[in-house]
Amino acid sequence: MTWTPWQFIMVALAGWVNRQQQEIIEYLREENRILREKLGHKRIILNDAQKRRLATAAMKVGKDLLRQFGTLFSPATLIKWHRMLIARKYDGSGRRGKRGPLPAKANMIRDLVLRMAADNPDWGYGHIHGEL
Repeated sequence: MTWTPWQFIMVALAGWVNRQQQEIIEYLREENRILREKLGHKRIILNDAQKRRLATAAMKVGKDLLRQFGTLFSPATLIKWHRMLIARKYDGSGRRGKRGPLPAKANMIRDLVLRMAADNPDWGYGHIHGEL
């Protein structure tokens, strides 16, 4: 197979880009090791926005690679954050349990019960319920 000049340039460029990416990854891994050494066993506190960003990136990488590279947070923690902060957004749980405004009929019944109680102070719950 003969290589055209363009193919040769593309292969050389791809190799250079790959080498650059590997060097950046190695730098970031070393930086993380140093941070881990400095932190010791201190707990890192993140706000929800930071957890969300980290969980989104972690899901793209995958649990197996995260376990392989020894991240600051365990893969289980990152998956839990994703489930709590991102996946929950789309599961409909935000709409569950929330009641909207009462319908007009319920408002009318409530007003009627309150008026009956005010007009007949000696009536109890059972009497008002019976009159309805």
